[in-house]
Amino acid sequence: MARRISGRSHGDPRSADTRAKLVKDDYRPSRDEILRYIAENPDRSGKREIAKAFALRGEDRIWLKDLLRDLQDEGLLTKERKRLTRAGALPHVAVLDIVGRDADGVLLANPSEYTGPGSPPVIAIRMPRGASGPVPGIGDRVLAKTFPTDDASAVYGGPAYTGRVMKIFERRSEAVLGVFRVLKDGTFRIEPVERRQPELIVDKEFQNGAKNGDLVEVEPARASRYGLPRAKVLAVLGSLTSEKAISMIAIHAHDIPHIFPADVIGEADAMKPATLAGREDWRDLPLITIDPADAKDHDDAVFAAPDTDEKNSGGVIVTVAIADVAAYVRFGTPLDREALKRGNSVYFPDRVVPMLPERISNDLCSLREGEDRPAIAVRMTFSAEGRKLRHAFHRVMMKSAAKLAYPQAQAAIDGAPDDKTGPILDRVLKPLWDAYAVLKRGRDSRQPLELELPERKILLKPDRTVDRVVVPERLDAHKLIEEFMIQANVAAAETLEGKKEPLVYRIHDAPSLAKQESLREFLHTLGLSLARGTQMRPGQFNGILERVRGADNEALVNEVVLRSQSQAEYSPKNIGHFGLNLRRYAHFTSPIRRYADLIVHRGLIAALGLGPGGLTQQEADRLEEVGALISATERRAMAAERDTVDRLIAAYLAERINDTFDARISGVTKAGLFVQLPQYGADGFIPVSSLDGDYYIYDETARSLFGERTGKGYQLADRVEVRLLEVAPMAGAMRFEMLSDPKPLPGSRRSFYKAKGRARASQSRFGPRGRRR
Repeated sequence: MARRISGRSHGDPRSADTRAKLVKDDYRPSRDEILRYIAENPDRSGKREIAKAFALRGEDRIWLKDLLRDLQDEGLLTKERKRLTRAGALPHVAVLDIVGRDADGVLLANPSEYTGPGSPPVIAIRMPRGASGPVPGIGDRVLAKTFPTDDASAVYGGPAYTGRVMKIFERRSEAVLGVFRVLKDGTFRIEPVERRQPELIVDKEFQNGAKNGDLVEVEPARASRYGLPRAKVLAVLGSLTSEKAISMIAIHAHDIPHIFPADVIGEADAMKPATLAGREDWRDLPLITIDPADAKDHDDAVFAAPDTDEKNSGGVIVTVAIADVAAYVRFGTPLDREALKRGNSVYFPDRVVPMLPERISNDLCSLREGEDRPAIAVRMTFSAEGRKLRHAFHRVMMKSAAKLAYPQAQAAIDGAPDDKTGPILDRVLKPLWDAYAVLKRGRDSRQPLELELPERKILLKPDRTVDRVVVPERLDAHKLIEEFMIQANVAAAETLEGKKEPLVYRIHDAPSLAKQESLREFLHTLGLSLARGTQMRPGQFNGILERVRGADNEALVNEVVLRSQSQAEYSPKNIGHFGLNLRRYAHFTSPIRRYADLIVHRGLIAALGLGPGGLTQQEADRLEEVGALISATERRAMAAERDTVDRLIAAYLAERINDTFDARISGVTKAGLFVQLPQYGADGFIPVSSLDGDYYIYDETARSLFGERTGKGYQLADRVEVRLLEVAPMAGAMRFEMLSDPKPLPGSRRSFYKAKGRARASQSRFGPRGRRR
């Protein structure tokens, strides 16, 4: 109940009736009113704004502060910078999946991805009157603006949000993918390529020209009561004997556009190289590219020199030049529409699906050695402590002085230059490393999140099967380029913000309160502590990681800390980048492969008056939509890349049934254990029913399965020995048997479950108040 207090309303954004009630009744708002206000006013949800809205003063503001802290501790609110939001609240623009209709025929949707507490919210799709164009239906994926409904509606079973559709993504039919197989008895089967997809039967009249080993698109029929369900082949997508068959499965399964339309290719092929007109001539500056040895496109070049200004003793000047893609890809053209549709390039072990045609990505925009190329460059001055003092952007014509690979550049610095690096060692490479030493001081002072998670790379044979999996060495050359690019991205965000030019930020939220608490409980089981508070900093996580460095549980803690983090995304609304510990950050350095960077380039051109190709008002008005789209395409690419790696490794290990492997537990669920083979980077599953010798209980806090009788079990990141029992190569699935004995686990959780079990047994004999039934 609200309690009467004294106070007046000043600038209350709520209705006149509400303001009058506040003045007349003089009361403190209830928890529900506070929550409703925050849901309805996401842009005015700071502590001061809430106090102003409810006319709270003096001691009532202290009361409000305590109430808001309680709501956060209960997980009902989360804090993003100085704004409070309802826990699990949807962004204003979200990607939704339409899943059904209510009794009145209104379409109902769920968010396509949801990481909040409880079940995903339900969104009622609002159809404007007289709307023209395609109409969404059940099964469609849409981009929509979302609006919270009245809390009472949600409480009584109604949708928590309404949504207005902005865009319908390409419609997916009911078709599924599979591999066409001809059995010895002449019958046809569809081998699944998804782990949860059943095997299907194809009758001869529905073969549609498919041959053994073809990847096909099929339409499943309604399942019968007996036997396998049937299907008919709709299209043959290619043969699995082709060298790029595995990635082709992921491309089709995730609806990744991979064939450029004719008008896009025609526009790219007709492009003429950019000229010097309207550009500064930087062709004499010895900018160089440093990339992976197998890179085909080069979109960034670097140069550094000591600052000669006496007032900045020990300081450096760092120059980063980025391919000027905006000079060729203009808003609204077929090239631009296709780039936005793709969102980013997708990298598979056996191929790349580029965002832009090769004429653009590998030719006109690639900063090739010894060739004139247009670029947008930023020149940044740093103090000796690594603090950026100033920066300036330029539209230039450059000529790369050398194309180097990471190991090649590192070898030169380490004392083994070759014919290419030798002549530029003193003039170019050593100043770059000297500048990196300066920037590293600034990075160390900033304390970004420092997780130790080695990346694996699959090396293929000429026939595109797996040769081996390696962990490339992390060199200073990698770290140098990474830090130079981070600083260039920061400079881009600062410039656009300073000029009040709309942009798409790269944002990364702090871990939610629920994830913080889960991590805190887990660390407690290891004798580690994590300070409480809503204003978490990466340095607090780094302190935990430093304490376990070199210990047996180092991999475990790194893994759990990683899983506690939020997912980075793109948005025109800035909340900062938690992982990098930066207040403002935007992607600027890879416009060949990321649409977000192209938007930032256009913004810089418009804000600084650098010529044609700048951001238009029409683009600026739809940045919220663009941010949601490219965030979705990024997640799509990550899923497709991960699935392809799983399939390649599963196919590689299919001949090693019954072999034993060293593994690490990579996931723990009620159903069993996921294990990863470190030498291959692929995951498999051990069902809990196959664990012998005890009845195993899932402990979510400790990320473990432990035996009810012995208290021994298995925990996330444990190193174990396993035997491979079954492989489904096209689904990328493997099933293992556990060979390692369970180990002793902390007894506190076991004691809890034993006590809980005794309580259940007692309640079965006695009534709820101790009376025997």
